[in-house]
Amino acid sequence: MKKIILLFVLFIGMQTIQSQELKWHTDVKEAISIGNKEHKPLMMFFTGSDWCGWCIRLQKEVLLTPEFAKWAVDNVILVELDYPRRTLQTPEVKKQNNELQQAFGIQGFPTIYFANGTDAEGKVNFEGLGNTGYVAGGATAWLAVANQILKKK
Repeated sequence: MKKIILLFVLFIGMQTIQSQELKWHTDVKEAISIGNKEHKPLMMFFTGSDWCGWCIRLQKEVLLTPEFAKWAVDNVILVELDYPRRTLQTPEVKKQNNELQQAFGIQGFPTIYFANGTDAEGKVNFEGLGNTGYVAGGATAWLAVANQILKKK
């Protein structure tokens, strides 16, 4: 009986861990649709995931922390716009990411834009809320900056 209870507790624990895993969207139109349904802005993470040292540092110090995960679930729809050097991407993802890099004037990585999006008749429009990048001080410092940006909306 104790083994069954232990297995049940482990199973529930694993389900909880899996349900807390963040969903990073790579399709902006899909993310806009979800954001509009949930009334949340997009958090668009422009990154060079396999070569950018500051991007990797931001991931480790902020984006992979439990504090960020809890905040993100409550506040934003996550969108990863990656510009890798060694990882292959579909032509559609490359095209979308390059168009967004030009539209937002991204010149350095990491850059994070907060925006509300609309997709009307195949045309995507954004209302920019603000942007940030790497912030020294870990998750607490980064979240303080992000909250200031979202407070303005």
